[in-house]
Amino acid sequence: MEVHERSPLFVISVAAELAGMHPQTLRQYDRLGLVSPTRTAGKSRRYSMHDVAQLREIAQLSSEGVSLEGIRRVLGLEEEVAILRARVRELEGALADEMLNRPGRRVFAAGSAGEVISLKAGTRVRRENAVVVWRPLERG
Repeated sequence: MEVHERSPLFVISVAAELAGMHPQTLRQYDRLGLVSPTRTAGKSRRYSMHDVAQLREIAQLSSEGVSLEGIRRVLGLEEEVAILRARVRELEGALADEMLNRPGRRVFAAGSAGEVISLKAGTRVRRENAVVVWRPLERG
């Protein structure tokens, strides 16, 4: 059996001890929405290792003078960053797969004016057959 960091393992007294807090503080943080433990069928709280880590972070921020509303915002932003990082990793993986599976991944050529031209794989640039005569400017 594999235990995930968000698996509900601890009753409130154990979670409070692991976090270095009083169980009543955990109840208050639950009411305020700072930590949301899983509930059993009998409505008792079950805390995960993630919840305990979050409680420790709340304690640290509180000791540094951050208000509970400030802590709520910090935790919300950290959760959003975690979600966005996971999405970036997912998109990077999809992009890498796409780049590896696409034949002739990127083909570029130089245009007559020196610009970069993107080409479809397997196509060639049409060459100009015109002759250009260069004459220096007359001074005087």
